[in-house]
This record gives sequence, structure tokens and C-alpha cells, in this order.
Amino acid sequence: MTTTAVPPTKGPAAADRAPRAVPAWRRGLRPYLLSIPAVLIIVGILYPFVLGAYYAFLNYAAVVPRPSFVGFENFAEILSDPTFWTSVRVTLFYAVAATVIETVLGVAIALLLNRSSLIGRVFERVLILPLMIAPVIAGVIWGLMFNPQFGVLNHVLGLGSTFDWLGESTAIWSVVLVDVWIFTPFVAILVLAGIRSLPKEPFEASAVDGAGWFYMFRRLMLPMMWPYILVAVIFRFMDSLKIFDHVYVLTAGGPGDATRTLQIGAYQNSIVNLNYSQGSTYMFLLWVIVFLTARYLVSVLGKAQRRAAGSED
Repeated sequence: MTTTAVPPTKGPAAADRAPRAVPAWRRGLRPYLLSIPAVLIIVGILYPFVLGAYYAFLNYAAVVPRPSFVGFENFAEILSDPTFWTSVRVTLFYAVAATVIETVLGVAIALLLNRSSLIGRVFERVLILPLMIAPVIAGVIWGLMFNPQFGVLNHVLGLGSTFDWLGESTAIWSVVLVDVWIFTPFVAILVLAGIRSLPKEPFEASAVDGAGWFYMFRRLMLPMMWPYILVAVIFRFMDSLKIFDHVYVLTAGGPGDATRTLQIGAYQNSIVNLNYSQGSTYMFLLWVIVFLTARYLVSVLGKAQRRAAGSED
């Protein structure tokens, strides 16, 4: 006796499992809906920038009830002001000093942490603590430590109460010290991640051939991890050019103009003197400096990456 297969019946449950056709208008609308967050972020960034650049060409201030277009007068006035060039010099000195010290210390700490040990693993966890403290809070803490009367630094170092950490000749180095304390862990963690991503075969082959540690560091490790170091340098140098928070908390740009960075100059013009156009001009010129420096450093990074990959120009 033969049996014939009975086709399955399509009941309500089977109909519910069937894929439903998405209308064409909804498929066409989906890319625009997904791009809304990116558009909002771009607008949130570009609108203040364009508005600030526009203010730089006005005489917008608290004493001017109806600001008018003045062209490049703000730029001519600021570029002829010696105080502006002092701010440029202080900003560049601060950025270069902080970046160099943080890079050297960060690479050294990364090399030490790369050696597996219990102390190294513990220190690797503790190293991130300064990054968890807001720069303003760090500035307050270090300001108390710098106090010549009851500060702990003078007491521990045996300097008495006469050494002024925030004096005119030492203030810039003191704020650099605070920056180094906060951001050296960032450089160390970034470089350490780069070291641990390097291939092990070249080092093992060099060790078999009898090469020493310094030779392998200079001829193998350093060229391969140079792109990672440059990434850390770019991040820290760009951020140091825009420094404001802990410098203002510690010195407010003083004494005199010893720590008057471009950000503090913009703050003093816009908030203290209520000259919004000149403050915007400060920030626009700072943006030009950061943009040109970033373009140059990124080009250097590209060359270093191609050299590390063996495709040097």
C-alpha cells in the first residue's frame, strides 16, 4: 500500500512567521534616520566654531550695544600686541616641554611595565589613577602642595618656606609638572599597548644570535613602535596647546604673564574684559596654530607608519 505525502497546511502560525515586506519608503528613509546623530554632532561642533569665527570680524563687546563688521581690525590689533606673542611663546614652551617630558617618561615606564612581574601588574593598575582625577581638582590639590607656608613639597624637600613654586621664574615649570603627573600615564598606557602588539619573532631571532637588550631596543623595538609614540605625541601636543583648566586654577595666567597661555588670553579678553570679538580672535588664531601643527604631525605619522611597514618612500 502506497502513501502519498500531504503538503503541510499553512495555518495562522505559519503566516505569522513569514517575513513581511518592508515598504520602499521606509527602506529609503532608514539611511537618513541612521545619520541623524552624526548630523547633530557635526552641527553642534560647527555652529559654535562658525559663530566664533564670525565674531572675530565684529567689534562685539559689552560696551558696544550694536556691533558692526570691522574686517581684520581685531586680527591687526592682536597681532601687533606684545601680550599676544607672549601668550604664543608661553603656550608653545608649555606644549613642547610637557610633551617631551611625558613622552620620555611614558616610554620608560612602558618598558618597565612590559616585564611581567607582580609589582609591574599592580603598578599598571595604579598608574591610571591620575587620569581619573579631573584637571581642575588636580590643580587644587597641587596648589595646596605648592603653598610655600604649609605645602607638603617644601616640607618634604627641605626647602623651608622661602621657595615659591608659583613664583614668576618657576610657575611655568610647576604647571608643567602638574601636567606631567596627570598625563604621563596616558602616554605609558598607549606605548605599552604598542609594545605588546609587536611581533615576537624578530626579537627571538636576535636573542638567538646573541644580540643585547639595548641593541634590540634601538634597532628593532624603537623603529617598530615609533608610530605608537607619534600617536601619543600628537594627542598630548594638541591637548597641551589648548591647556586652560589646571593652569588657571594654579596661577590664573600669572604672576605677570609667566603662564598666560592663549586659552587664558581668550578668557581674559572675553570674560574679564567683556571684549568678545577679541576673545574669539584669540581662539581663531589658536585654532589655526593647532590645525597647522596637527597637519604636519599627521604627515610625519604617515611616513613613520610606512617606514615601519617596510614601504618607505
